[in-house]
Amino acid sequence: MLALLGFLTIFVFLGLILTKKVSVIVSLILVPVFFALIGGFGSELGDFMLDGIIGVAPTGIMLGFAILFFGVMDNAGLFDPLISKVLALVKGDPIKITIGTAVIAMVAHLDGSGASTFLITIPALLPLYDKLGMSRITLAGMVALGAGIMNLTPWGGPTARAAAALEVSTAVLFNPLIPAFLAGVVWVIFVAYLVGRKERKSLGVQNLEHNLHDELNDEERSMRRPKLFWFNLVLTVLTIVALVQVWLPLPIVFMVAFAVAVLINYPKPDDQMHQIRTQSVGMITVVSIIFAAGIFTGILSGTGMINAMSTALVQIIPDAVGGSMGVIVAVISMPLSLIFTPDAYYFGVMPILAETASAYGLDPTQIGQASMLGQMTTGFPISPLTASTFLLIGLAQVELADHQKFVFKWAFGTTIVMTIVAVITGVII
Repeated sequence: MLALLGFLTIFVFLGLILTKKVSVIVSLILVPVFFALIGGFGSELGDFMLDGIIGVAPTGIMLGFAILFFGVMDNAGLFDPLISKVLALVKGDPIKITIGTAVIAMVAHLDGSGASTFLITIPALLPLYDKLGMSRITLAGMVALGAGIMNLTPWGGPTARAAAALEVSTAVLFNPLIPAFLAGVVWVIFVAYLVGRKERKSLGVQNLEHNLHDELNDEERSMRRPKLFWFNLVLTVLTIVALVQVWLPLPIVFMVAFAVAVLINYPKPDDQMHQIRTQSVGMITVVSIIFAAGIFTGILSGTGMINAMSTALVQIIPDAVGGSMGVIVAVISMPLSLIFTPDAYYFGVMPILAETASAYGLDPTQIGQASMLGQMTTGFPISPLTASTFLLIGLAQVELADHQKFVFKWAFGTTIVMTIVAVITGVII
Protein backbone atom coordinates (compact mmCIF):
# COMPACT_ATOMS: atom_id res chain seq x y z
CA MET A 1 0.00 0.00 0.00
CA LEU A 2 2.76 2.44 0.97
CA ALA A 3 4.74 1.68 -2.17
CA LEU A 4 1.67 2.26 -4.32
CA LEU A 5 0.98 5.59 -2.61
CA GLY A 6 4.62 6.59 -3.10
CA PHE A 7 4.65 5.80 -6.80
CA LEU A 8 1.29 7.54 -7.26
CA THR A 9 2.67 10.61 -5.48
CA ILE A 10 5.67 10.76 -7.82
CA PHE A 11 3.75 10.05 -11.02
CA VAL A 12 0.89 12.45 -10.28
CA PHE A 13 3.37 15.16 -9.34
CA LEU A 14 5.38 14.68 -12.53
CA GLY A 15 2.21 14.49 -14.62
CA LEU A 16 0.87 17.75 -13.22
CA ILE A 17 4.05 19.74 -13.75
CA LEU A 18 4.87 18.29 -17.17
CA THR A 19 1.37 19.11 -18.42
CA LYS A 20 1.50 22.45 -16.55
CA LYS A 21 -1.88 21.85 -14.97
CA VAL A 22 -0.73 23.49 -11.74
CA SER A 23 2.43 25.24 -10.58
CA VAL A 24 5.42 23.36 -9.19
CA ILE A 25 4.91 24.85 -5.73
CA VAL A 26 1.27 23.76 -5.53
CA SER A 27 2.15 20.27 -6.77
CA LEU A 28 5.01 19.85 -4.31
CA ILE A 29 2.73 20.68 -1.38
CA LEU A 30 -0.70 19.29 -2.20
CA VAL A 31 0.11 16.04 -4.02
CA PRO A 32 2.02 14.37 -1.14
CA VAL A 33 -0.47 15.75 1.40
CA PHE A 34 -3.33 14.18 -0.54
CA PHE A 35 -1.77 10.73 -0.74
CA ALA A 36 -0.52 10.87 2.86
CA LEU A 37 -4.09 11.52 4.00
CA ILE A 38 -5.28 8.56 1.95
CA GLY A 39 -2.63 6.47 3.72
CA GLY A 40 -4.00 7.47 7.12
CA PHE A 41 -1.13 9.71 8.22
CA GLY A 42 -3.27 12.72 9.05
CA SER A 43 -2.25 12.96 12.71
CA GLU A 44 1.48 12.78 11.88
CA LEU A 45 1.40 14.86 8.72
CA GLY A 46 2.35 18.13 10.40
CA ASP A 47 5.49 16.64 11.93
CA PHE A 48 6.57 15.09 8.63
CA MET A 49 6.11 18.39 6.82
CA LEU A 50 7.91 20.39 9.48
CA ASP A 51 10.84 17.96 9.53
CA GLY A 52 11.14 18.36 5.78
CA ILE A 53 11.03 22.14 5.98
CA ILE A 54 13.66 22.20 8.73
CA GLY A 55 15.86 19.96 6.62
CA VAL A 56 15.86 22.35 3.65
CA ALA A 57 15.82 25.61 5.64
CA PRO A 58 19.60 26.22 5.40
CA THR A 59 19.47 25.54 1.66
CA GLY A 60 16.54 27.90 1.18
CA ILE A 61 18.31 30.68 3.08
CA MET A 62 21.53 30.10 1.15
CA LEU A 63 19.82 30.21 -2.22
CA GLY A 64 17.81 33.31 -1.34
CA PHE A 65 20.86 35.33 -0.36
CA ALA A 66 22.91 33.85 -3.21
CA ILE A 67 20.39 35.29 -5.66
CA LEU A 68 20.60 38.66 -3.91
CA PHE A 69 24.40 38.62 -3.94
CA PHE A 70 24.82 37.69 -7.60
CA GLY A 71 22.03 40.10 -8.50
CA VAL A 72 24.05 42.93 -6.95
CA MET A 73 27.20 41.78 -8.76
CA ASP A 74 25.33 41.68 -12.07
CA ASN A 75 23.78 45.11 -11.58
CA ALA A 76 27.16 46.55 -10.58
CA GLY A 77 28.62 45.32 -13.88
CA LEU A 78 30.99 42.63 -12.61
CA PHE A 79 30.22 40.31 -15.51
CA ASP A 80 30.37 42.95 -18.27
CA PRO A 81 34.11 42.54 -19.06
CA LEU A 82 33.78 38.75 -19.03
CA ILE A 83 30.83 38.83 -21.40
CA SER A 84 32.63 41.29 -23.70
CA LYS A 85 35.73 39.05 -23.87
CA VAL A 86 33.66 35.94 -24.48
CA LEU A 87 31.73 37.73 -27.21
CA ALA A 88 34.97 38.67 -28.88
CA LEU A 89 36.26 35.09 -28.59
CA VAL A 90 33.18 33.25 -29.85
CA LYS A 91 32.34 35.97 -32.38
CA GLY A 92 28.63 35.43 -31.91
CA ASP A 93 28.75 31.73 -32.86
CA PRO A 94 26.12 29.75 -30.87
CA ILE A 95 28.03 26.49 -31.41
CA LYS A 96 31.12 27.81 -29.66
CA ILE A 97 28.95 29.21 -26.88
CA THR A 98 27.07 25.97 -26.16
CA ILE A 99 30.27 23.92 -26.18
CA GLY A 100 31.95 26.51 -23.98
CA THR A 101 29.01 26.45 -21.58
CA ALA A 102 29.23 22.67 -21.15
CA VAL A 103 33.00 22.80 -20.61
CA ILE A 104 32.72 25.69 -18.14
CA ALA A 105 30.09 23.72 -16.19
CA MET A 106 32.36 20.66 -16.09
CA VAL A 107 35.25 22.70 -14.75
CA ALA A 108 33.06 24.55 -12.25
CA HIS A 109 31.69 21.23 -10.97
CA LEU A 110 35.11 19.89 -10.05
CA ASP A 111 34.22 20.74 -6.44
CA GLY A 112 31.26 18.35 -6.64
CA SER A 113 28.72 20.96 -5.54
CA GLY A 114 25.73 21.50 -7.80
CA ALA A 115 24.74 24.67 -5.99
CA SER A 116 28.13 26.37 -6.40
CA THR A 117 28.35 25.22 -10.05
CA PHE A 118 25.03 26.81 -10.91
CA LEU A 119 25.78 29.93 -8.88
CA ILE A 120 29.05 30.40 -10.78
CA THR A 121 27.94 29.58 -14.32
CA ILE A 122 24.37 30.81 -14.76
CA PRO A 123 24.75 34.44 -13.58
CA ALA A 124 27.93 34.81 -15.64
CA LEU A 125 26.53 33.34 -18.87
CA LEU A 126 22.90 34.46 -18.77
CA PRO A 127 23.61 38.01 -20.05
CA LEU A 128 25.53 36.50 -22.98
CA TYR A 129 22.66 34.19 -23.92
CA ASP A 130 20.16 37.03 -23.62
CA LYS A 131 22.30 39.31 -25.76
CA LEU A 132 22.54 36.74 -28.54
CA GLY A 133 18.86 35.81 -28.27
CA MET A 134 19.77 32.23 -27.39
CA SER A 135 17.34 30.12 -25.37
CA ARG A 136 17.66 30.11 -21.61
CA ILE A 137 16.51 26.48 -21.78
CA THR A 138 19.69 25.79 -23.75
CA LEU A 139 21.80 27.51 -21.10
CA ALA A 140 20.22 25.55 -18.25
CA GLY A 141 20.46 22.33 -20.26
CA MET A 142 24.13 22.65 -21.17
CA VAL A 143 25.06 23.51 -17.59
CA ALA A 144 22.98 20.57 -16.33
CA LEU A 145 24.67 18.11 -18.69
CA GLY A 146 28.15 19.36 -17.83
CA ALA A 147 27.51 19.24 -14.09
CA GLY A 148 25.73 15.89 -14.31
CA ILE A 149 28.60 14.01 -15.93
CA MET A 150 31.11 15.48 -13.46
CA ASN A 151 29.02 14.34 -10.49
CA LEU A 152 30.39 10.86 -11.25
CA THR A 153 33.87 11.81 -9.97
CA PRO A 154 35.20 10.03 -6.84
CA TRP A 155 34.51 13.05 -4.65
CA GLY A 156 30.99 13.45 -5.98
CA GLY A 157 28.07 12.68 -3.70
CA PRO A 158 26.73 9.58 -5.53
CA THR A 159 30.13 7.85 -5.72
CA ALA A 160 30.87 8.59 -2.08
CA ARG A 161 27.45 7.25 -1.04
CA ALA A 162 27.84 4.11 -3.15
CA ALA A 163 31.28 3.46 -1.68
CA ALA A 164 30.00 3.92 1.87
CA ALA A 165 27.01 1.65 1.31
CA LEU A 166 29.10 -1.12 -0.26
CA GLU A 167 32.03 -0.59 2.14
CA VAL A 168 34.59 -0.20 -0.63
CA SER A 169 36.82 2.69 -1.66
CA THR A 170 35.71 5.23 -4.24
CA ALA A 171 38.70 4.20 -6.37
CA VAL A 172 37.37 0.63 -6.59
CA LEU A 173 34.11 1.97 -7.98
CA PHE A 174 35.32 4.84 -10.15
CA ASN A 175 38.62 3.74 -11.69
CA PRO A 176 37.16 0.93 -13.83
CA LEU A 177 34.54 3.43 -15.06
CA ILE A 178 37.08 5.94 -16.36
CA PRO A 179 36.64 4.90 -20.03
CA ALA A 180 32.86 5.15 -19.66
CA PHE A 181 33.25 8.49 -17.89
CA LEU A 182 35.43 9.89 -20.68
CA ALA A 183 32.92 8.65 -23.24
CA GLY A 184 30.24 10.53 -21.33
CA VAL A 185 32.31 13.72 -21.42
CA VAL A 186 32.77 13.40 -25.19
CA TRP A 187 29.05 12.73 -25.61
CA VAL A 188 28.11 15.87 -23.65
CA ILE A 189 30.41 17.99 -25.84
CA PHE A 190 28.87 16.38 -28.93
CA VAL A 191 25.38 17.18 -27.64
CA ALA A 192 26.48 20.78 -27.03
CA TYR A 193 27.62 20.91 -30.66
CA LEU A 194 24.27 19.57 -31.91
CA VAL A 195 22.26 21.99 -29.79
CA GLY A 196 24.54 24.88 -30.77
CA ARG A 197 24.17 24.01 -34.44
CA LYS A 198 20.40 24.20 -34.08
CA GLU A 199 20.71 27.59 -32.36
CA ARG A 200 23.07 28.83 -35.10
CA LYS A 201 20.65 27.69 -37.79
CA SER A 202 17.94 29.77 -36.12
CA LEU A 203 19.97 32.83 -35.10
CA GLY A 204 23.00 32.77 -37.37
CA VAL A 205 26.47 33.99 -36.41
CA GLN A 206 26.00 37.52 -35.15
CA ASN A 207 28.31 40.48 -35.36
CA LEU A 208 28.89 41.60 -31.80
CA GLU A 209 31.75 44.02 -32.19
CA HIS A 210 29.89 46.92 -30.58
CA ASN A 211 30.16 47.77 -26.89
CA LEU A 212 27.95 45.82 -24.51
CA HIS A 213 27.47 49.01 -22.51
CA ASP A 214 25.71 50.67 -25.44
CA GLU A 215 22.70 48.41 -25.07
CA LEU A 216 22.02 49.17 -21.41
CA ASN A 217 19.04 51.32 -20.53
CA ASP A 218 19.37 54.39 -18.31
CA GLU A 219 18.48 52.54 -15.10
CA GLU A 220 20.98 49.78 -15.81
CA ARG A 221 23.73 52.31 -16.52
CA SER A 222 22.99 54.14 -13.28
CA MET A 223 23.53 50.93 -11.30
CA ARG A 224 26.91 50.10 -12.87
CA ARG A 225 29.96 50.54 -10.63
CA PRO A 226 32.99 50.17 -12.95
CA LYS A 227 35.35 51.75 -10.39
CA LEU A 228 34.51 48.93 -7.97
CA PHE A 229 35.17 46.14 -10.47
CA TRP A 230 38.29 44.79 -8.75
CA PHE A 231 36.69 44.97 -5.31
CA ASN A 232 33.64 43.09 -6.58
CA LEU A 233 35.81 40.50 -8.32
CA VAL A 234 37.88 39.84 -5.19
CA LEU A 235 34.73 39.67 -3.06
CA THR A 236 33.15 37.18 -5.47
CA VAL A 237 36.27 34.99 -5.57
CA LEU A 238 36.49 35.02 -1.77
CA THR A 239 32.81 34.12 -1.56
CA ILE A 240 33.24 31.15 -3.90
CA VAL A 241 36.37 29.97 -2.06
CA ALA A 242 34.55 30.27 1.26
CA LEU A 243 31.69 28.30 -0.26
CA VAL A 244 33.93 25.48 -1.50
CA GLN A 245 36.15 25.38 1.60
CA VAL A 246 33.17 25.79 3.94
CA TRP A 247 34.89 28.46 6.01
CA LEU A 248 31.45 29.28 7.41
CA PRO A 249 28.05 27.61 7.09
CA LEU A 250 26.96 28.16 3.49
CA PRO A 251 23.93 30.35 4.28
CA ILE A 252 26.15 32.61 6.39
CA VAL A 253 28.68 32.97 3.55
CA PHE A 254 26.09 34.46 1.21
CA MET A 255 24.36 36.55 3.88
CA VAL A 256 27.63 38.24 4.81
CA ALA A 257 28.76 38.54 1.19
CA PHE A 258 25.49 40.17 0.17
CA ALA A 259 25.60 42.62 3.06
CA VAL A 260 29.16 43.69 2.19
CA ALA A 261 28.43 43.89 -1.53
CA VAL A 262 25.30 46.00 -1.28
CA LEU A 263 26.84 48.31 1.33
CA ILE A 264 29.97 49.08 -0.70
CA ASN A 265 28.28 49.33 -4.10
CA TYR A 266 25.15 51.14 -2.97
CA PRO A 267 25.82 53.03 0.28
CA LYS A 268 22.43 54.78 0.36
CA PRO A 269 19.73 52.81 2.23
CA ASP A 270 17.14 53.56 -0.48
CA ASP A 271 19.48 52.15 -3.14
CA GLN A 272 20.09 49.07 -1.03
CA MET A 273 16.37 48.40 -0.73
CA HIS A 274 16.01 48.96 -4.47
CA GLN A 275 18.57 46.23 -5.09
CA ILE A 276 16.59 43.85 -2.91
CA ARG A 277 13.36 44.73 -4.70
CA THR A 278 14.90 44.14 -8.15
CA GLN A 279 15.80 40.57 -7.14
CA SER A 280 12.72 39.88 -5.03
CA VAL A 281 10.65 38.01 -7.62
CA GLY A 282 13.39 35.51 -8.46
CA MET A 283 14.38 35.10 -4.82
CA ILE A 284 10.84 34.50 -3.54
CA THR A 285 10.12 32.03 -6.31
CA VAL A 286 13.21 29.91 -5.66
CA VAL A 287 12.92 29.99 -1.87
CA SER A 288 9.22 29.10 -2.02
CA ILE A 289 9.97 26.10 -4.22
CA ILE A 290 12.74 24.95 -1.89
CA PHE A 291 10.46 24.94 1.15
CA ALA A 292 7.69 23.27 -0.85
CA ALA A 293 10.21 20.59 -1.88
CA GLY A 294 11.00 20.14 1.82
CA ILE A 295 7.36 19.26 2.44
CA PHE A 296 7.43 16.82 -0.49
CA THR A 297 10.51 14.92 0.66
CA GLY A 298 9.52 15.17 4.32
CA ILE A 299 6.23 13.39 3.68
CA LEU A 300 7.77 10.73 1.41
CA SER A 301 10.44 9.96 4.01
CA GLY A 302 8.31 10.28 7.13
CA THR A 303 5.50 8.07 5.91
CA GLY A 304 7.95 5.36 4.83
CA MET A 305 6.86 5.59 1.19
CA ILE A 306 10.45 5.78 -0.04
CA ASN A 307 11.49 2.63 1.80
CA ALA A 308 8.40 0.82 0.57
CA MET A 309 9.09 1.86 -3.02
CA SER A 310 12.65 0.57 -2.81
CA THR A 311 11.49 -2.85 -1.60
CA ALA A 312 8.77 -3.04 -4.25
CA LEU A 313 11.21 -2.08 -6.98
CA VAL A 314 13.47 -5.02 -6.17
CA GLN A 315 10.59 -7.48 -5.98
CA ILE A 316 9.43 -6.78 -9.54
CA ILE A 317 12.72 -7.95 -11.09
CA PRO A 318 12.01 -11.30 -12.82
CA ASP A 319 14.31 -14.20 -12.01
CA ALA A 320 14.98 -14.68 -15.73
CA VAL A 321 16.85 -11.39 -15.96
CA GLY A 322 18.65 -11.63 -12.65
CA GLY A 323 21.96 -12.31 -14.36
CA SER A 324 21.68 -9.05 -16.28
CA MET A 325 20.91 -6.86 -13.29
CA GLY A 326 23.99 -4.74 -13.83
CA VAL A 327 22.87 -3.59 -17.26
CA ILE A 328 19.26 -3.18 -16.13
CA VAL A 329 20.24 -1.05 -13.15
CA ALA A 330 22.50 1.10 -15.34
CA VAL A 331 19.75 1.75 -17.88
CA ILE A 332 17.12 2.70 -15.30
CA SER A 333 19.51 4.55 -12.98
CA MET A 334 18.99 7.98 -14.51
CA PRO A 335 15.15 7.93 -14.47
CA LEU A 336 15.29 6.72 -10.85
CA SER A 337 16.67 10.16 -9.97
CA LEU A 338 13.10 11.41 -10.41
CA ILE A 339 11.83 9.01 -7.75
CA PHE A 340 14.52 8.58 -5.10
CA THR A 341 16.73 11.06 -3.25
CA PRO A 342 20.44 10.13 -3.31
CA ASP A 343 20.39 9.00 0.32
CA ALA A 344 17.21 6.96 -0.18
CA TYR A 345 18.60 5.23 -3.25
CA TYR A 346 22.21 4.58 -2.27
CA PHE A 347 21.48 3.61 1.33
CA GLY A 348 18.06 2.07 0.77
CA VAL A 349 17.50 0.74 -2.74
CA MET A 350 21.03 -0.04 -3.91
CA PRO A 351 22.04 -2.38 -1.04
CA ILE A 352 18.92 -4.45 -1.70
CA LEU A 353 19.71 -4.57 -5.42
CA ALA A 354 23.33 -5.49 -4.67
CA GLU A 355 22.28 -8.31 -2.34
CA THR A 356 19.85 -9.62 -4.94
CA ALA A 357 22.56 -9.46 -7.63
CA SER A 358 24.95 -11.47 -5.47
CA ALA A 359 22.39 -14.28 -5.39
CA TYR A 360 22.78 -14.48 -9.17
CA GLY A 361 26.57 -14.66 -8.92
CA LEU A 362 27.22 -10.97 -9.70
CA ASP A 363 29.69 -8.81 -7.81
CA PRO A 364 27.69 -6.30 -5.73
CA THR A 365 30.25 -3.66 -6.77
CA GLN A 366 28.76 -3.83 -10.27
CA ILE A 367 25.43 -2.60 -8.95
CA GLY A 368 27.15 0.38 -7.36
CA GLN A 369 28.96 1.19 -10.60
CA ALA A 370 25.78 0.73 -12.65
CA SER A 371 23.90 3.04 -10.31
CA MET A 372 26.56 5.73 -10.59
CA LEU A 373 26.03 5.96 -14.35
CA GLY A 374 22.78 7.83 -13.85
CA GLN A 375 21.29 7.93 -10.37
CA MET A 376 21.84 11.51 -9.19
CA THR A 377 24.81 11.90 -11.57
CA THR A 378 23.41 12.64 -15.02
CA GLY A 379 19.99 12.73 -13.38
CA PHE A 380 20.52 15.13 -10.50
CA PRO A 381 20.11 18.46 -12.38
CA ILE A 382 16.56 17.54 -13.48
CA SER A 383 15.36 15.80 -10.32
CA PRO A 384 12.61 17.58 -8.33
CA LEU A 385 14.09 15.92 -5.22
CA THR A 386 17.29 18.01 -5.21
CA ALA A 387 17.36 21.64 -4.16
CA SER A 388 20.07 22.50 -6.68
CA THR A 389 17.69 21.73 -9.55
CA PHE A 390 15.43 24.55 -8.42
CA LEU A 391 18.42 26.82 -8.02
CA LEU A 392 19.40 26.05 -11.62
CA ILE A 393 15.98 26.79 -13.10
CA GLY A 394 15.49 29.76 -10.79
CA LEU A 395 18.74 31.42 -11.85
CA ALA A 396 18.08 30.65 -15.52
CA GLN A 397 14.45 31.74 -15.12
CA VAL A 398 12.95 28.69 -16.85
CA GLU A 399 10.13 26.33 -15.94
CA LEU A 400 10.95 22.92 -14.48
CA ALA A 401 8.73 21.15 -17.02
CA ASP A 402 10.44 22.87 -19.96
CA HIS A 403 13.87 22.11 -18.49
CA GLN A 404 13.06 18.43 -17.95
CA LYS A 405 11.57 18.01 -21.42
CA PHE A 406 14.71 19.46 -23.00
CA VAL A 407 17.38 17.77 -20.88
CA PHE A 408 15.91 14.34 -20.14
CA LYS A 409 16.68 12.74 -23.52
CA TRP A 410 20.23 14.08 -23.60
CA ALA A 411 20.95 13.11 -19.98
CA PHE A 412 19.48 9.66 -20.53
CA GLY A 413 21.58 9.40 -23.68
CA THR A 414 24.69 10.14 -21.60
CA THR A 415 23.83 7.24 -19.31
CA ILE A 416 23.23 4.90 -22.26
CA VAL A 417 26.56 5.85 -23.89
CA MET A 418 28.43 5.22 -20.63
CA THR A 419 26.57 1.95 -20.11
CA ILE A 420 27.56 0.69 -23.55
CA VAL A 421 31.22 1.52 -22.90
CA ALA A 422 31.05 -0.05 -19.43
CA VAL A 423 29.69 -3.26 -20.97
CA ILE A 424 32.34 -3.27 -23.73
CA THR A 425 35.11 -2.80 -21.17
CA GLY A 426 33.68 -5.56 -18.99
CA VAL A 427 32.89 -3.40 -15.97
CA ILE A 428 29.19 -4.24 -16.13
CA ILE A 429 27.81 -7.58 -17.23
